[in-house]
Amino acid sequence: MTLAFIRTFFLLIIMIVGYFIGSIYHSSLMGVATAAAAGTFLIWFEITMKRASVRGLSSMVFGLLLGVFMSKLVADVISLLPLSEEIVAISRVILTLVFSYLGAVMALRGKDEFHLIIPYVRFKRQDVGERIVLLDTSAIIDGRVPAIYKTRFFDDRLVIPRFVLGELQTLADSDDELKRQRGRRGLDIVDQIQKNEQFDVCVHDDDFFDEVSVDAKLLRLASMLDAKICTTDYNLARVAQIQGIGTLNIHDLVTAVRQRITVGEELWLQLVKEGRESGQAVAYLPDGLMVVVANARNYIGQSVLAQVTSVLKTNAGEMVFADFVRQGNPAV
Repeated sequence: MTLAFIRTFFLLIIMIVGYFIGSIYHSSLMGVATAAAAGTFLIWFEITMKRASVRGLSSMVFGLLLGVFMSKLVADVISLLPLSEEIVAISRVILTLVFSYLGAVMALRGKDEFHLIIPYVRFKRQDVGERIVLLDTSAIIDGRVPAIYKTRFFDDRLVIPRFVLGELQTLADSDDELKRQRGRRGLDIVDQIQKNEQFDVCVHDDDFFDEVSVDAKLLRLASMLDAKICTTDYNLARVAQIQGIGTLNIHDLVTAVRQRITVGEELWLQLVKEGRESGQAVAYLPDGLMVVVANARNYIGQSVLAQVTSVLKTNAGEMVFADFVRQGNPAV
């Protein structure tokens, strides 16, 4: 059932109730009108509260209960004093209002640190021994998370925050062609992950409307859930480490498992395109490392044997330079 159907059904029921109540006082029409106005106001109030989270509501309820409990304790102490019944009754009402207000406000302000709320007790207790990894926008768009997860290199539970999906949708709707392609690619990868039964993945609905940036929301959620963040964003990883939050940087993983190339080593390569300098051709190793082969431009599209002459480290990673040895294939 959709929300529109539920709201319409509720309004219809409350109008019927209003009709019967109004008929008791011989004013059925007034009863229907009053019920319709009250129902419409309640629906409007519910719509305006759409940004309120279940966690915030449960925090407020817990705060109210705590406030009522504290007010009763204090009122019981006051009732032991030699005061009139009228003063004791008024004191109970005032204390209940004051402590309920303070309890609700304090619970809402500290809701992020509340670990006694029902949804999170279950979430944390059941996940003991099961680590949680939050996927950020850059890691999803990167596209290598599904392949890494399938290897069972890590079997953590993947959690995609709702605000990350919102950022992907914003990118997908962008007027900039590059951003639009990145956003659509990210949404496609999320859809791929959710449809694959091999992945233990869920979408987390909580948001932090007092935070502006997605990175700040991600750090806050990771701290709250005691989770790690999977990312390719170097700056986000640095900030997370400063705050004591664990990170899984895909670039670091790729660098760690990348094939180590040494000067003098011979490599069989498939040349794919021309290099920048005259006579150069470019090939790529299986891990994506680029190899520039001198004197091999005439062999583009073919398999060649090349000998490594130097390995250059750059900000983007390593770059390998090699000299052409001969044409052929590894079987020869």
